[in-house]
Amino acid sequence: MAKENPTQSKDAGQTPEEGEEKKKINRREFLNLAWLASLGFMTLSLGGVTYLFVMPRFKEGEFGGTFDVGAPSELPETTAGPGNFPKGKFWLSNTEAGVLALYKVCTHLGCLYGWSEQEFRFICPCHGSQFEKEGVFIQGPAPRSLDQFIVRAVDAQTGEILAETPEDGGPMPIPANGENVRILVDTGIRIKGIPK
Repeated sequence: MAKENPTQSKDAGQTPEEGEEKKKINRREFLNLAWLASLGFMTLSLGGVTYLFVMPRFKEGEFGGTFDVGAPSELPETTAGPGNFPKGKFWLSNTEAGVLALYKVCTHLGCLYGWSEQEFRFICPCHGSQFEKEGVFIQGPAPRSLDQFIVRAVDAQTGEILAETPEDGGPMPIPANGENVRILVDTGIRIKGIPK
């Protein structure tokens, strides 16, 4: 048997590609890669959640979105009770001064109040708070008048805003030219009622 020369390489007959062994990953490198991969997945998940959070969640015609309540001629009469919009959670009250959209939740403890035709006012059945047709506090334990939503009169053809609820609340005056005007209620913007 021929003795091997110690200086001679074991893979002398092999090509460089065959002789290269794959480098094995040690435990520390594996843990670093696993940590970076989990950090990448967490960043992607957080980015996706942030994107979904930033996107508008409410569509037209559902609570939190905008409701088209019709033309000024379709509004309740100023001498009649308010219109009920259960899907939008508001009462549409037409007064001599203009139109209000009153949030259906009592300002006392969050009960749903109703309109009383006999007394011509809003009455909360839970604790007896009472409010005028305009949402102004009359009596009871409620700390303030009713909250309201932004009402806008918009030109149906151009989309131009013709009138809008004042920033501090109150009725929106109805534009004199009622042709091609739509009344929109934005249930995504709530104005707090005036404290008693």
